[in-house]
Amino acid sequence: MASTCSGCGPGYKTPLDAMKAPPPYERMSSSLANWLYSALFGPREKIVYLPCIYRNTDIQKPDYLATVDVNPQSPNFCKVIHRLPMPNLKDELHHSGWNACSSCYDDPSKRRNRLILPSLMSSRIYVVDVGTDPLAPRLHKMVEPIDLFWKCGLANPHTSHCLGSGQIMISTMGDPSGNGKGGFVLLDGETFEVIGNWEQPGEAAPFGYDFWYQPRHNVMISTEWGAPKALGHGFNPADVKAGHYGQRLHVWDWTTHKRIQTLDLGEEGAVPLEIRFLHDPDAAEGFVGCALQSTVFRFYKTRKGDWAAEKVIQIPSKKVKGWALPEMPGLITDILISLDDRFLYFSNWLHGDIRQYDITDRKNPRMVGQVFLGGSILKDGPVKVLQDKELKSQPTPRILKGKRVQGGPQMLQLSLDGRRLYVTTSLYSAWDKQFYPDLVKNVHLISLEGGVSHDAD
Repeated sequence: MASTCSGCGPGYKTPLDAMKAPPPYERMSSSLANWLYSALFGPREKIVYLPCIYRNTDIQKPDYLATVDVNPQSPNFCKVIHRLPMPNLKDELHHSGWNACSSCYDDPSKRRNRLILPSLMSSRIYVVDVGTDPLAPRLHKMVEPIDLFWKCGLANPHTSHCLGSGQIMISTMGDPSGNGKGGFVLLDGETFEVIGNWEQPGEAAPFGYDFWYQPRHNVMISTEWGAPKALGHGFNPADVKAGHYGQRLHVWDWTTHKRIQTLDLGEEGAVPLEIRFLHDPDAAEGFVGCALQSTVFRFYKTRKGDWAAEKVIQIPSKKVKGWALPEMPGLITDILISLDDRFLYFSNWLHGDIRQYDITDRKNPRMVGQVFLGGSILKDGPVKVLQDKELKSQPTPRILKGKRVQGGPQMLQLSLDGRRLYVTTSLYSAWDKQFYPDLVKNVHLISLEGGVSHDAD
């Protein structure tokens, strides 16, 4: 799926170019990975790719990659038009990415035609051919866990990013024994063989999860979730007190691959998950969503040249009855920034709402939009809210195409033009089963556009 512009590679020259004038039949560069990958045909996306999970359900089938038609002019609008099953059971497909992206824009030999699907629990990595027939993807290659174990000493791959070198870099959460270990696997961008570790020997972080890099400032910053063997079967608050979950950002030298600084966010920044630099390639700041205390921190480069972080958003917990704990956090699980760096979006998986903030004043984000899509505090549910600092009443259930939305909003993907927000409702199968048992029966892909919601099961 090479770009149609003369003498250039995949993706777009700048983020604003991507937002204003997407070239025909070019595929979108996306970090959404765990649950959603978009394919663009023309100014508006026509299909999306959606990993679907069977682990922790009663169905003994492999996870699969669904192709969903999102063209409103199509008779198959909001329908799954193809399913590609993986060859193994209980993989837990999660975050994913592309083999090539805008990082390779200056290389006309690169083509964005392979989808990288790391498996969070089995530690396999699947490479899917989406170039031969975008409407019917096929399996191209499978990287076995033993390659990650023996060549890198790493396991539980998570975020995948394509690099300007043509290689593919994937963060990890653990070692082969299930302990926390935040390292990075490098794949060859042509053969998809494991090359080895990106980080220097001995430089791996205690925990890993997401990462984002800014080459013009020679920096990469990574986040922490927790030890795979602690979170693998569900959430236990005692594991937080025992130190099995993270609360730090790790700053890396992009050239030397060494960890040069650690930012401890404290209890307010416990479990920092998704991290985003601003899209402006000259920007030296961004935001990270922290799940347990439902906070957003701004990180930035100081005048001294090191890095710092400050809390800029706090979502208050709600006092409740009929839930696992007396207070329910929002649980921020995903964030994203519009390509023009005007808006920040994030999801509160437990409270059930998506929020939009104006971030033109980077230090003082201002909420300008909110919508509820499920959640744990619905008016007709078992949880009664006793004290709420934000809402006057509990929200009503969301019904789409005659079906109740189960779970809460989780992964987000904004269309390039910023007019459509795609939302999925599953976080991670063990936590889905624990907090939203009905969700494992009905997972949703939801599209929000101009106040209209569409649902594809």
